[in-house]
Amino acid sequence: MDLQAFLDDFMNKDDLDLLVRDAGQLFACPVMVVDMAFHAIAWHCPAGFEDAPLTSSIERGSLSYETGSFLAGSDAQARFVTLPDSPHRRRFSLLVTGGAPVGYLILVDVDDRLEREEPRLFQAVESALAKQLMLETGRGGSMQTPEESVLQHLLEGRFTDEALFELQIAGAGLKYLAPRRIALVNLELYRGTNWSENALRSTILDYFPMSKPMVHDGGVVFFLNSDPDMGLFRNLADQFNLRVAISAPIGRLFNLPTVYGDTRALLEALLPRMPHPFAVLAEPYRGWMMLRRLAETPELALPAVRALGEHDRAEGTLYCLTLYTYLACHHSLQEACARLYTHRNTVLYRMRKLREDFDIPLDDPAQHLALLASAGMQLVALGQEDGLMPEYAREEA
Repeated sequence: MDLQAFLDDFMNKDDLDLLVRDAGQLFACPVMVVDMAFHAIAWHCPAGFEDAPLTSSIERGSLSYETGSFLAGSDAQARFVTLPDSPHRRRFSLLVTGGAPVGYLILVDVDDRLEREEPRLFQAVESALAKQLMLETGRGGSMQTPEESVLQHLLEGRFTDEALFELQIAGAGLKYLAPRRIALVNLELYRGTNWSENALRSTILDYFPMSKPMVHDGGVVFFLNSDPDMGLFRNLADQFNLRVAISAPIGRLFNLPTVYGDTRALLEALLPRMPHPFAVLAEPYRGWMMLRRLAETPELALPAVRALGEHDRAEGTLYCLTLYTYLACHHSLQEACARLYTHRNTVLYRMRKLREDFDIPLDDPAQHLALLASAGMQLVALGQEDGLMPEYAREEA
């Protein structure tokens, strides 16, 4: 393999894996290309070659903390480094195209001769690999910045080592990022076209400076540095026909995948129920979402309440709703009647049936939590989930 053959493949094949194999043959050494989040994108490792850091990075799909620490904050100058668990030096270089860093090239110098190679050879290979990496990572959407690449991988839960993650966010210019919450935006009702140039992105940045809005999973995610002004969010939702869920407080940034997953689950649960634009906070819906998860394991519900749910389904009665509402209202008959929009005598009749016909211990404090959760699980199964949402949450939506 010579440089011309490498460049011919670059011009004709449009294949990063092929180019990395070509680079391995050209330099006669193992090669790895990683993105700005230190995830292994492509590699070449000759059969029989053994090197613990390289093998573990391939198996894990990302660099170790020790390897990543040499890359964090790297500039365009190539460096030769020896890792603790490897007898071979490595050549690290930043891949840059159009002035933007897109990843790193790692060459394992098995014969201690890479320093004697012509600089122009490295420059040609790095330029081609950078362009191909940008092309392949940008397919299907706009090219990400290093910040977006790290944040996208974080949202996807692809970081398992918090120490390495701290290095990566420092390397991507995110060292001081400490958002309080995130906002998830569903775009199904949005009438705009090009996200990167449209008024929505500009308006988000006007309303929420330093929020780093980015497209993710078909929607938009951005960061909030303080508790949200819900009036401002409702104006944004109405102006652009958006449906928005705002997370609970994040805490440590490394917790973001869990917070994102919870908020996305809430947004997806609300979409079929509320087809109009809205903006909601996650906290009022926490109990509802917990009950939806519990309902996935129906055997956890009390047998007597499961039987009550079966009766409601078969006869069209509302005993589970009455039970849940009465318990949620702290045994206040007046408040339960108001929330059920039902006459007092009707509610009293249902409660008598609960006690006498279904053997439900309404007044046993030891059973209160189990009864409440079991009744909520039945309401989820029956599709009567409006009764699980607090009044102020429904007004907010």
